[in-house]
Amino acid sequence: MKNIGSIIISLILGIILFLICFDYNQMKYPEELYNVYLDGNYLGTIESKSELEKYIDEKASHLINVSEVTKTYCEDDRTLEEIIEEENLQNLIDDNVKYYEQDNKKCMDITIKDGETIEKIYTPNGLNIEKVLTYSGEINTVEDIYSKIVDLKSFTIKGYQFISREEDKQKDFYVTDKAIFEEAVKQLINTYVGEDNYKAYIDGTQLKIETVGSIIENVYIKEEITVKEIQIPLDYKIYTDSMELAQFLLYGDNPVTKTYKVKEGQMISDIALENEISKQEFLISNPKYRDENSLIAVGTEVLIKQTNPQLKVVVEKYIVEDKVNSFKTVYQYDDTQYQGYTEVVQEGEDGLERVSQKQQIVNGAIAFVEPVSKEILKNSVDKIIIKGDKVVPNVGDLNNWAWPSESGWVISDDYQWRIHPITGARQFHNAIDIAGTGYNSPIYAANNGTVITKVAYHYSYGNYIVIDHNNGYYTLYAHMNKFMDGIEVGTVVSRGQQIGYVGSTGYSTGPHIHFEVWKNCLRCHISPWSLYR
Repeated sequence: MKNIGSIIISLILGIILFLICFDYNQMKYPEELYNVYLDGNYLGTIESKSELEKYIDEKASHLINVSEVTKTYCEDDRTLEEIIEEENLQNLIDDNVKYYEQDNKKCMDITIKDGETIEKIYTPNGLNIEKVLTYSGEINTVEDIYSKIVDLKSFTIKGYQFISREEDKQKDFYVTDKAIFEEAVKQLINTYVGEDNYKAYIDGTQLKIETVGSIIENVYIKEEITVKEIQIPLDYKIYTDSMELAQFLLYGDNPVTKTYKVKEGQMISDIALENEISKQEFLISNPKYRDENSLIAVGTEVLIKQTNPQLKVVVEKYIVEDKVNSFKTVYQYDDTQYQGYTEVVQEGEDGLERVSQKQQIVNGAIAFVEPVSKEILKNSVDKIIIKGDKVVPNVGDLNNWAWPSESGWVISDDYQWRIHPITGARQFHNAIDIAGTGYNSPIYAANNGTVITKVAYHYSYGNYIVIDHNNGYYTLYAHMNKFMDGIEVGTVVSRGQQIGYVGSTGYSTGPHIHFEVWKNCLRCHISPWSLYR
């Protein structure tokens, strides 16, 4: 009996020792698993991180820039069922299929997703897989975790994010290779600068200015651009081709595009005006024409395409030009003669000046003009006309309009459709902008008349004056730095009389005269050029 008791006690102690050792081994060797989180939210636990990544790469769509495409299939010598089997369409037969009959044949339209194929994809941004050591717990399959991710967030590919910033504005561009963005920007610059001109600037082979001509002093993108390598979600627009990105940088999304048949007597300026684009935009979309004076045959089809630049290409030029200084017509009044008497006592003669300027050009449009020097090659001679009248008439002469600025001017923006250089909005520019004469150079009245508006500040016009010429015409002069002393509402001014000084007040990128002409009523705009033709 004593031996039997010893045996039982030994057996019990052995069982207890076994259980203790089993628990010890369990505690000594915990299981290595992986917790999966998406944006901080727990999705589940898996056995292998690499298996999940491999499963994602095998099962997830490898398409980027996806769009929906509808394909039509109709019975031929095969039934629809046979077509589905032979074309491997079984996985597409769902709610995206529309059945119908056409020409007594059964047909179906299948909407599928199409895009560019990418070799390898990666987990979504915000997916975090953490290794954990645990003794027990529920384990999810990679299929289960995959289905949860698909419902919540897009997968990614490796690529680059280019960020452009100007003040508080930011634009993002996503590419698979840095060279794609760099080449697209180069193409954009070539569009506005000219490929040969840009190459000569980069190579340092520009021709020196001997007498007249121009050189490029600087070319750059105005926005600050940074780049970083990231994982790009598949549902983003991702560029794989530099030409496609260059077109977007120039035209934006879905530009207004059409063809236009040239009418009799139309020049490029007329075509641009009718189609609400600038002359520069016309030349960009129709590069076979060298400048706005190129002739186009009647019936020729040209491309009309509105630009919407995503970046600002800045070109700084030094320009030397010989400009005609048109003679002025000076009226002298003889109070011994009746009104209506005229006598030319001296014929006028144009002069010639060599004008040097620095110009800043943004996306093909002059934004700033700084006069450098002006050399008189030939003096102009005033035309002098004696008119009979004891006082300055307040009625303008319909046949003789004065130019509102000094010589050496350049038209920085014409009477045309344009993209506003400050607001970025497409609108019609109902004036001509006369630049190049510098700050505080004189502004002259275009004809006799009465000052009807003098505004010390306007958010767009800045300081401006309106003159009623009492013959159906009105002229407006904007962005003045200051007014001439004595010019007030009600003042009668004469043709060529100084009324103010050139400035850059209001919405302006540099010193110039914004010159508008109205006919028959206030704000009834017409082209200012019509006064001088």
